[in-house]
Amino acid sequence: MMTTQAADRTGAFAYTVDADGDGSRADVFIASLIPAFSRSRIQNLLKNGEILVNDRQVKNSSVLEEGDVITCEIQPPARMSLEAYPMDLDVVYEDDCLLVINKPRGLIAHPSPGSDAKTLVHGLLARCPDLSGINGVMRPGIVHRLDKDTSGLMVVAKTDEAHRSLAGQIQDRTMIRKYIAVVWGLISEPSGLIDAPIGRDPKNRQRMAVISGGREAQTSYTVLDRLPGADKTTLLCELRTGRTHQIRVHMKFLGYPVVGDPIYGRRKDDPYWPGQALHAYCLGLRHPISGRDLTLFAGAPPEYAKFFEEEGAVNALAEISKAGIS
Repeated sequence: MMTTQAADRTGAFAYTVDADGDGSRADVFIASLIPAFSRSRIQNLLKNGEILVNDRQVKNSSVLEEGDVITCEIQPPARMSLEAYPMDLDVVYEDDCLLVINKPRGLIAHPSPGSDAKTLVHGLLARCPDLSGINGVMRPGIVHRLDKDTSGLMVVAKTDEAHRSLAGQIQDRTMIRKYIAVVWGLISEPSGLIDAPIGRDPKNRQRMAVISGGREAQTSYTVLDRLPGADKTTLLCELRTGRTHQIRVHMKFLGYPVVGDPIYGRRKDDPYWPGQALHAYCLGLRHPISGRDLTLFAGAPPEYAKFFEEEGAVNALAEISKAGIS
């Protein structure tokens, strides 16, 4: 039985696995005991030995048996060491529990060990000192992220309640995340679904790749414009899952790498693009408190419109011209 309720961010508890938990994955079952924590947070606690099973450290995938004793000593969160840094953030939507940012290309979403670069998190702290703490000290408020060189919409949670709701929508695949991409080559099919697992590239651990045994990854795409003179295609891509570098890896796998991609693109790329031509222009979510469905749009950086106009990419131009909230 549970000897101490495990609903807060800190504290200790012990729980004896009953018949309902027999055969369950450790991380999945323990996440159900501590609803205040995301599953990724539970996985970190298991990895760090702050959660034990029968007084032993176990893997996330370990299978629990009836009678196993789960013990947890959740340490208080470390003092926030990040300093707020004022930034001119493009806020598309904001209320008491969340905000949506149109992130510029070149801005890193959150700090990483050993780096002193100013990130979106630093700017967020200057605007809103109290952000959700579910993702830990270095990623306050971050529900999902965009790559450094990808621009577009990111939702940020101010409260833990909002964070759990938004993270749940991503996990349940009800959050809509659409991107405008420019890729090399002319895609003949009008649309398609790339269903190919993604994991660490065994030849280069700093890259991702489509590999056997990787995590499920699905990206749907629709051709907007074929541009024979530029040997490029403009696409509307939608994430059905959210793996690291997913669209970039999937388009490379398909044979049509994203223009300007420094990792998965062509060796001799288009010098016109200052970064990868990938913009998160549409985000659809259910408001964590009101339950209202929100669909938000963000115009792309100026070079997109210039290129689309010059090449006659009328459909892509119409998509990036959408803005605001519906």
